[in-house]
Amino acid sequence: MSSNTVEYGIGQTSYRAAGELPGLTRLVDSFYSFMETLPEAKIILSMHPSDLTASRKKLTYFLSGWLGGPKLYSEHFGSIIIPSAHRHLPIGTAERDAWILCMQKAAEQQPYKESFKVYLIEQLKVPAERIRAVCSA
Repeated sequence: MSSNTVEYGIGQTSYRAAGELPGLTRLVDSFYSFMETLPEAKIILSMHPSDLTASRKKLTYFLSGWLGGPKLYSEHFGSIIIPSAHRHLPIGTAERDAWILCMQKAAEQQPYKESFKVYLIEQLKVPAERIRAVCSA
């Protein structure tokens, strides 16, 4: 490994690569902007409350801990098992793909290294698929 290669997923490397809490906040704001405007995302937007303030905070806080930063979600909202928390929703392949599309477009807008953008989306596909599997079971 060369000295300028970053290994994401170790310690706080991913959290730092995402710009810590301010960077995650920008990512999540962009994500929800795409959810509100992309036709493909209309179905998943309808699963959210009309006021997205709490949803934005919950996703930002979840990503903080998930990427190796402070465990803000559990500090503020308690523990969560992501697939189970979504079990009541009708999430299939189209909904999973719409969520990933919004996140891909949001990540593209961030000043992240290209390698982190790829890593982030590949990592997010894992829980997205687990949610789809639980919801369609």
